[in-house]
Amino acid sequence: MLFSKHHSIFFFLFFISFFLSVEMSGQCRLVNRAFVSGEQIEYDLYFNYGLFNARAGKGSLSVTDANYRGENAYKTVMTLKTSGLASSLYSVNDTLTSFVDKDLRPLLFTKEASEGKDDSVERQAYTYQGNKVHIRAVRTRNGKKRFDKVVTTDQCTYDYLSVLSYVRNIDYSGMQSGDSRYIQFISGKRPVQMYVNYLGTSSIKANNGKRYEVINISMTIQDDAFADQKEALKASLTNDENRIPVVIDTHLKLGMVRVVLREVSGTRH
Repeated sequence: MLFSKHHSIFFFLFFISFFLSVEMSGQCRLVNRAFVSGEQIEYDLYFNYGLFNARAGKGSLSVTDANYRGENAYKTVMTLKTSGLASSLYSVNDTLTSFVDKDLRPLLFTKEASEGKDDSVERQAYTYQGNKVHIRAVRTRNGKKRFDKVVTTDQCTYDYLSVLSYVRNIDYSGMQSGDSRYIQFISGKRPVQMYVNYLGTSSIKANNGKRYEVINISMTIQDDAFADQKEALKASLTNDENRIPVVIDTHLKLGMVRVVLREVSGTRH
């Protein structure tokens, strides 16, 4: 059977659009080589607020296999809780939860936070359709809904916790100090620019008494929530296949929060 010229053009455009859609939807997929279900990390929490700079509580980071709406996923949970004097100055009791699929694409992020006198719940649910990502972002603070908005973008987008899965699986081997990678980050109800900056390697002693060779990175987040947007987040990851976060610094307007590894178990390698 012979096709007309118009039919040929139609099928050509159809296949071009189809493969473009596959390419766009596939560009967010990554191979996880760093972590596995069962990983558990315990942290000591430090808080720098004005003249106050001391150990302030505990934190944890865990990874388990999960099922999210019928899809195999990784569930990552991070907790941060202040105690003692720090809690009397500014209490923090946060639980961050992230579901990512086996290709490390974000599926759901939630944050239940009690910070100072404010209680808030944040939720970002991801849907992938062709070359588009739809993110429903909802925030409630002190019992009142602040926003409920759907963000649509054609770029891979990460939240506060799924970005950790991403940076743990970057190939840093060919990077030089000062090199950066651009990704899109969702802050609240809007996407903002983020750059992962490679700062080279060093040696650092964790609170378990062990010394680790680490890869140092900073994350530039162009969002007013951070006092220092250029280094909104900093992390030191073990320079091995596990890429364990040994130290994480977060610079907020109220001060700096630091977590330092105390115990680790269930690593992949």
